[in-house]
Amino acid sequence: MTLSIDQAVCNTFKSQLLDANHDFTATTGNVFKLALYQSNAVLNATTTIYSASNEVGNTGTYAAGGGLLAGQTVSLDGSVGIVDFADLSFTGVTLSALGAVIYNTSFSNAAVCILDFGAVKTATSGTFTIQFPAFTSAAAILRIA
Repeated sequence: MTLSIDQAVCNTFKSQLLDANHDFTATTGNVFKLALYQSNAVLNATTTIYSASNEVGNTGTYAAGGGLLAGQTVSLDGSVGIVDFADLSFTGVTLSALGAVIYNTSFSNAAVCILDFGAVKTATSGTFTIQFPAFTSAAAILRIA
């Protein structure tokens, strides 16, 4: 089976960011969500919006559209702009996911970036957690150099 999820910052997000359509301000900014996808999803830099196609099914606290991302923080690390979110957990779930989409519900469900887990990750009657990487210019989940 060919894996069809490629980690990327979405192409349309780049121009939308320059048009000031995305606001990552912690308390007054846009609302961002993360949706999980099965291994048969096709997600990459050309993904433009959230889609329910090939999203994992409703289970436990996971529902269509995914979960609300909270605790967003924006900073400059050297010359790199970085964004971080609080880790996100879904409890009481039985699911398998190969990747995810972070998207902006405040701006037409526009896709921000694609996350490739590198392999199918599963939870069986348990907790599925998205743990975001270190908040640094080399590792932050969203980096603009």
